[in-house]
Amino acid sequence: MAIVLYYYVKYNTMKAMAKASGIAYLLIFISGFYANFAILENLVDLDNSEQTTLNIINDSIQFRHGLIAFFIMLISDVFLIWSLFKITEPTQKIVPYIASLFRGLHASFFIIALTKLFEVYKITSRSINSEELQNSVIYLLSNFDKLWTIGLLFFGAHLVMLGFLAFKSNYIPKFIGVLLVLAALGYFIDGFSKLFLPSYHEYQSYFQAIVVFTGVIGELSFTIWLLVKGFSQKTFNVWYL
Repeated sequence: MAIVLYYYVKYNTMKAMAKASGIAYLLIFISGFYANFAILENLVDLDNSEQTTLNIINDSIQFRHGLIAFFIMLISDVFLIWSLFKITEPTQKIVPYIASLFRGLHASFFIIALTKLFEVYKITSRSINSEELQNSVIYLLSNFDKLWTIGLLFFGAHLVMLGFLAFKSNYIPKFIGVLLVLAALGYFIDGFSKLFLPSYHEYQSYFQAIVVFTGVIGELSFTIWLLVKGFSQKTFNVWYL
């Protein structure tokens, strides 16, 4: 009876962890797509400092909404460092720590990157439009882009570790592990191309399509699995064992 109770408590704890992780991942999808594609893509053109600065000044409220969405994404990401560690901890002794480390490095780079966006918001709110302001805005936005790109490479490494853990576990479907590694490859292809390929901007839409396609397939599949497990009405199951 004691053993049954022990596993019942452990299972329901993991159910709660899966539910919270699924919700956090869903928030990342929603806030990330909104901030990046609905806000930044519409306001920012790194090749046109004057228009970009004017866009941000004229749509400062929209830019602020993007900052708030990025902050929600960051908080959700930091939570997942802990929750995914708890979910994958039974699989391996060392790899969950490595996976958490890589996701932590990604979050660290994103925190630093976000400070650049806050600085853009601050200087465009209090300064008169000028060539000096435009140069500062583009410099800060370029730094944000580069820092986030480096962070996403660490995130790709996290997905490789997470995919390995999923593949090795006896409770996460193995195909999700494969899809997570595929998502990691998308981040690697886009990230390294952006940092080292001189003609990246000529093919940017293709690289972004690769990231979106592989990321949605891999991470969304994992998100759905987490939500299904978390919101399952079953009272006891041995999926954690």
